[in-house]
Amino acid sequence: MSHDHPLLGYFERAAVGQFPDADGGVTMLPALPSGRNAVVAFTGHAVIATDLDATALADLVVDGFGQAQSPKVLLRLARGGTIDIIDATLVGRGHGGGVLPVTSEFDDHPRVVYARTLRDDVMVHGDERGLVTISSGLAGRQEMSIELLDAAHGRGAGRALITEALALVPDGELLFAAVSPGNARSLRAFLAVGFVPLCSEVNITPPCAGRP
Repeated sequence: MSHDHPLLGYFERAAVGQFPDADGGVTMLPALPSGRNAVVAFTGHAVIATDLDATALADLVVDGFGQAQSPKVLLRLARGGTIDIIDATLVGRGHGGGVLPVTSEFDDHPRVVYARTLRDDVMVHGDERGLVTISSGLAGRQEMSIELLDAAHGRGAGRALITEALALVPDGELLFAAVSPGNARSLRAFLAVGFVPLCSEVNITPPCAGRP
């Protein structure tokens, strides 16, 4: 993973229990290398990565108690661009020894197409149950996503695939996942195999942003 963007350090420290102080404050960081913006909300503290100066938000209520991810703030950061879903951020640790095969079968799947528009170095693994992506994601962190095929639902396949994704990552390495809070089935699966919630996040793509 790249350590070029300081937001990565916030994720890595949170993963070992070192969270920002719950002081209601907001930390401003530079925009991501692609030009994208992001707002990450920890308990009582928010981190905003943006190319805007803090004065551009001065007329809005922006704090670490939830307001940093309010619609007004996100719209100001987007400037007519796109705002992704606010996701819950979870983290697990790899344990190595993975055997889930790399596949090109899912290259046209919406989950893979989306991953490749937002992330770098996307590797797709899968089988008859569904697919897993492993990639370089927000701020350079290593992250995964998962999608089950319809026939696999309800048989523990989600938990099994997440566990196999952890095996694709070397022992002890951090693996992050961003999950929609409304996707309770997915959240339960990640929590059941040991992922821990850290914060919430939202990616924002202003019109000026582009891939590096």
